[in-house]
Amino acid sequence: MVLFRQRLGDVLRGRRGELGLTLREVSGVARVSLGYISEIERGQKEASSELLASLCEALDMPLSDVLRDVADAVAIDEAAVAAPQPTPITARSHAGEVVASAA
Repeated sequence: MVLFRQRLGDVLRGRRGELGLTLREVSGVARVSLGYISEIERGQKEASSELLASLCEALDMPLSDVLRDVADAVAIDEAAVAAPQPTPITARSHAGEVVASAA
């Protein structure tokens, strides 16, 4: 199952990395505890809309861009889950002949 909060954390952590910022730096600008931001980035906590707005401001990234990036990541996850899985083919011997069969 795809969790929105996990993909949100990935997007926020990615942006922070692009900017070369530490959690401490983002924490100071956003006025959110370092530990809480870390939990959000790891997908362990949900971010309220107010908190997300503060993080977006600290990361100099519009909320709409964050949400779009998260939606794109979720869509990729959903497509991967929905894609049919190939049936593995195994070879077995039958009276000296090799017969391929779908498992």
